[in-house]
Amino acid sequence: MGPKTTKVYETLRARLTSGEYAPGDKLPSERALVEELGIGRTALRQVLARLVAEGQLEVRGRSSYRVPGAVSVQRPEGVEPWRIHGERDVYDNRWVKLQLWDVEPPGVKRFEHHVVRLHHVAVTAVIDDQDRVLMMWRYRFVPQQFGWELPGGIVDQGEDPADTAIRETVEETGWRPKSLEHVVTYQPMVGMVDSPHEIFVAHGAEKVGEPTDLEEAGHIEWVPLADIPGLMARGELLGSGTLVALLHILAARRPQGLTPTAQ
Repeated sequence: MGPKTTKVYETLRARLTSGEYAPGDKLPSERALVEELGIGRTALRQVLARLVAEGQLEVRGRSSYRVPGAVSVQRPEGVEPWRIHGERDVYDNRWVKLQLWDVEPPGVKRFEHHVVRLHHVAVTAVIDDQDRVLMMWRYRFVPQQFGWELPGGIVDQGEDPADTAIRETVEETGWRPKSLEHVVTYQPMVGMVDSPHEIFVAHGAEKVGEPTDLEEAGHIEWVPLADIPGLMARGELLGSGTLVALLHILAARRPQGLTPTAQ
C-alpha cells in the first residue's frame, strides 16, 4: 500500500476499533467513502479487502460491507499454525485436483497430507413473500438418493460469486432472484478438501423462463419454510450448501433471546 492508501486503512481501522461503527452496522457505500476519504475506488477496495482478511469487516452482497456481529468468545492466543514446506500434484483435470502437501504441525514430525482442490461454488436460497423457499427435487447418483436442493453451481474464472448465484438460479429454475445478500463463505470439508462455498439469500424472484440447464434441473417447487425441519429429519435435504443456507434462515427467524430448552 502507498502512503495515501495506508492512511485510509488506518482511518477505517481506527473507526472500527473505537466502536464508531457498531457490530452489525453497514459501512457507508464505496461511493460515499471514495468522496469522503479522497481515494480511488480500486485503492479503497484494497483497503476493504485487507480489513475483511483481518476479520474487521465482512462482505454482504456485492460491494456491501458490515461490521461483524458481537461475540463474547475471544480468539485464543499463542496457537501456532501448521508449516507448509511444499506441495505436488498427483492428479489434475478440469473438475478435481489431487495433491500431496508436505506439512509440519506444531510439535509433530512433518508428513505428507492429501489435499483435494475442487471448484469455488455459489448457492442461493430464494425466499418469497409467502415464506417459501425455491428448491429442486433431484436425483444424486453418488449417494443414489433423491432429495431437495437449492440452486447453485461453479463460479467461473473471473466471475463475481453474486453473479454466479443469479446465473445458476436462472439456469436451473427459470427464476431470477432479487435483493441478493451474501451470508457466509465456508469450506464443507475443511480437513482435506479446498472448495470455498458462497451462500446467498434472496428475497423475491421473477419468473423469466424455463430451466436451461437440463442436466442440473429437476422438479422445481416453492417449499414452505415450515416444512424444512421435517425434510431435514427425513434426510431429504441434500448437500452442505443447502443445509447451511436453510439453517441460517431458520436461525435468523428465531425470536431474539429464545434458546433451545435443555433436555
